[in-house]
Amino acid sequence: MTTYLVTGATGLIGRHYLELLLADADTERVWVTVRAGSEAKLNRFSARWPNQDKLTPVTGDVSTELLGMTEEDRTELRGNVDNVVHLAALYDLTADEESNVRSNVDGTANVIDLCTDIQAGCLHHVSSVAVAGDYKGTFTEEMFDVGQHLPTPYHRTKFESERLVRAQSTVPWRVYRPAVVVGNSRTGEMDKIDGPYYLFPAIARLSALPSLPAIAPDIGDTNIVPVDYVAKALHTLSRKDGLNQRTFHLVNPEPQPVTSIYNAFARAAGAPTITAELGDTVSKGIIQLAKVSDYIPGVTIARDAVLERVGLPPVLLDNMAFPSVFASAETRKQLAPDGIEVPRLSEYASLLWSYWAEHLDPYRARKHGPRGELDGRRVVITGASSGIGRATALQVAAEGGYPLLVARRQHELEEVRSEIVQAGGQASIYPCDLTDGDSVGKTVDAMLADHGRVDMLVNNAGRSIRRAIRLSYDRMHDYERAIAINYFGAVRMILSLLPHMTERKFGHIVNVSSIGVQGIAPRFSAYVASKAALDYFSKIAAVEMHGDGVTFTTVHMPLVRTPMIRPTKIYDAFPTKSPEQAASMVVHALKDRPKHIGSPSGQLISTAYTLAPGLADALAYQAFRVFPDSVAAGGEGKLKIGRGEQQLGRAAAALVKLTRGFHW
Repeated sequence: MTTYLVTGATGLIGRHYLELLLADADTERVWVTVRAGSEAKLNRFSARWPNQDKLTPVTGDVSTELLGMTEEDRTELRGNVDNVVHLAALYDLTADEESNVRSNVDGTANVIDLCTDIQAGCLHHVSSVAVAGDYKGTFTEEMFDVGQHLPTPYHRTKFESERLVRAQSTVPWRVYRPAVVVGNSRTGEMDKIDGPYYLFPAIARLSALPSLPAIAPDIGDTNIVPVDYVAKALHTLSRKDGLNQRTFHLVNPEPQPVTSIYNAFARAAGAPTITAELGDTVSKGIIQLAKVSDYIPGVTIARDAVLERVGLPPVLLDNMAFPSVFASAETRKQLAPDGIEVPRLSEYASLLWSYWAEHLDPYRARKHGPRGELDGRRVVITGASSGIGRATALQVAAEGGYPLLVARRQHELEEVRSEIVQAGGQASIYPCDLTDGDSVGKTVDAMLADHGRVDMLVNNAGRSIRRAIRLSYDRMHDYERAIAINYFGAVRMILSLLPHMTERKFGHIVNVSSIGVQGIAPRFSAYVASKAALDYFSKIAAVEMHGDGVTFTTVHMPLVRTPMIRPTKIYDAFPTKSPEQAASMVVHALKDRPKHIGSPSGQLISTAYTLAPGLADALAYQAFRVFPDSVAAGGEGKLKIGRGEQQLGRAAAALVKLTRGFHW
């Protein structure tokens, strides 16, 4: 009967290895280290393991001296552990030096000291083929330090941790070097994006293209193995006698061309495959050109931006292929009696792809239902009780979306929801005061609790104030009220939803702005300024969220006949859009997600101000003189020319026609 202490038991290899270890009749007892506060994670995974009575958790963290174990725990372990299996490590080419050193080097040093303290029988150290670095040629299991260059922090720390085992371990040791580990060949199970999985988002995009013949350069060879093979091999080799002070390559016996790896997953995804490779000379020239481009100003930034769009870390370009060929004859000889062999990738690539698409695809939240882009989407719509918000909610529901209706007045929201339900749709209501941070926070929490996700947000709620500045000298509250809802309310909702959206790598935010931001709208200094603030907040947020899959559309809405414009009687003579027409613009923003939607008039006004700002000011000033302040704003409400509020004179009518949809 044999006893074990295992670090990294909840990692991908650890989970598979523990399942085999506990099922082994020869296993008497298994201690597993678990960090304080991570017991729930261990319990979740161990629920599917057999013979849990053999399992004993012990609080420990490899990043601390002697794993932070108490003297009582070490006394219990001392002299009673036949094998320490060290799996805890950072397996990540993209991680920084400090993180790699802390986990891989310091962690291994602490495990070595613990082995000495508890008088362990043997230390089984899981290393990596990364220790070979850039060595060209056959790298045998007996080789270690042959002057190879180690290109990344991961390579360097895996080399250093193995060196520590070889040089400092006072107990017998064995070293295991897996190749690139992918998911389970029988279930597809994987726990993170690594190795070839970085190619999957790009392959998924290519699946929309026709399967035409494709030619690519010969990048070289790689080596991947499924986790269940690694776990079986580790379990078998760790039980055998007479193998101490030896190293084992847990690798595919034959190097695998990167193009064949791509093709295996492209077939699983229905994407075009590479049917031919360029010659060796041309391929090397392309690869060398890519390396030289690193030193050309601007090229690296552009390249990295493209790679980020498809989720491919730039560091992977230089480390996608192995210059080494890993010999494994002795390992295969030890495993042969138990029938343990590396399965062919073509036999399980579809399982890996399916599992990734369902569980790991960072962009899986972007997938919509069969009815179209809005089918099944949870769309938050503020100001949903009337006007543009109400019309947008009805159209979103008609497209198969699920609007989450937000406004202050609950009874009006209930009326909108009833209208949606009667038409065969679905909706939920959330009364909320957008000027109150606590109210917004509770509303977002309720939405996520009810629906599990929010896909899109329409910031439509707003307050319009039409009043000349000369009538606002003692009305600072006009500006405060406008900005409270138009800017702070919208930003408050955005900030509450962004953590959720960035975690899911998907979200789209539509801000209903104003055509007034594109030009100069006299009497709207409070309203337009608050909308302009939101426009620029969104421009900056769009840059910062570029890599997180969250996008923004600004709709510069022309004049719409809603209750908001009712107090201004001269607008009765203005051409306006209906709420339904305005809602169609918002729905277009939700479905197609452009950066900007506006009207021809708005674009014309914006261009005129850019090309001739002085002339634009002069024309806007004439409009300021022609159109009066409304009675509600404290003015007399009478046109200075023409026949009253609803009958425009020629100059006023010309301005209205020239700037159709603009609110003067």
